[in-house]
Amino acid sequence: MISEVFITCALTGTGNAVERSPHVPVTPKEIAESAIEAARAGAAVVHVHVRDPQTGQGSRHPALYREVVERIRKSDVNPVINLTGGMGCVLTLGGVDSPLPPAPESDMVGALDRLIHVAELRPEICTLDCGTMNFGSHNVMVNTSSTLRAMAAHVKELGVRPELEVFDTGHLVQVHELIKEGLIDNPPLIQLCMGIRYGAPHDLTTLLAMVNQLPPEAIYSAFSIGRMQLPYAALAPLAGANVRVGLEDNLYLSRGRLATNAELVQRAVEILERMGVRVMSPDEVREKLALKVQV
Repeated sequence: MISEVFITCALTGTGNAVERSPHVPVTPKEIAESAIEAARAGAAVVHVHVRDPQTGQGSRHPALYREVVERIRKSDVNPVINLTGGMGCVLTLGGVDSPLPPAPESDMVGALDRLIHVAELRPEICTLDCGTMNFGSHNVMVNTSSTLRAMAAHVKELGVRPELEVFDTGHLVQVHELIKEGLIDNPPLIQLCMGIRYGAPHDLTTLLAMVNQLPPEAIYSAFSIGRMQLPYAALAPLAGANVRVGLEDNLYLSRGRLATNAELVQRAVEILERMGVRVMSPDEVREKLALKVQV
């Protein structure tokens, strides 16, 4: 067990949660305001996706990221900003009998195109998804080893700390290779993403198996989705991990009670403090992760 942790709030994601909760932020203004409220509630890190304000669907338009980041940076709070690098990798196949050509809703771009917003805005952290996996019946999240190496090298040149997203045990092979090849600076920052369909299940045995395969110097977080999100806020520090909550992964504070991001952070803070675990501030996280504050 660790005695102090930082909380990351994943604000909105890219899924269809907008249709299921009025609290999921959509516009850049709403996403930034939700980030600010989460930071005030105790989140040291805010994880940012953006959505098309007209459709509510996930977007990778740099102007939307710019507005969110600028609004957060101009606020009276100073959370660590973590921008996703996970867009531009969705391959939607045509079907069982005719998988090719890909369906029009596929969104596949080159490695550096996936990081345009990171290069422009220089957040302190951005995510790198460390493997390929199924997402739904016909969708595949495609992250080849060569693409990840190119992205990791570019992120390192930018002075941004990558958060390595691990969805299954095999993704840890990629993590170790990136570290061995010098593409990841110490300390490596890793997010264990549990309970996602076709990835690692959220049971304790699987979590501990993944923890036991981490690089010894890693700083890591662990979360699960849906109803297991808040139980994982208690479980994570017992496994040496930091905490992630937020509407990207779970919409409810309790059965039938839709949550805001700030409420999920507040509940996580309450759980941790009742366990005797101290919640870290943004500046403490910057020092712990040796982050390079961008101007």
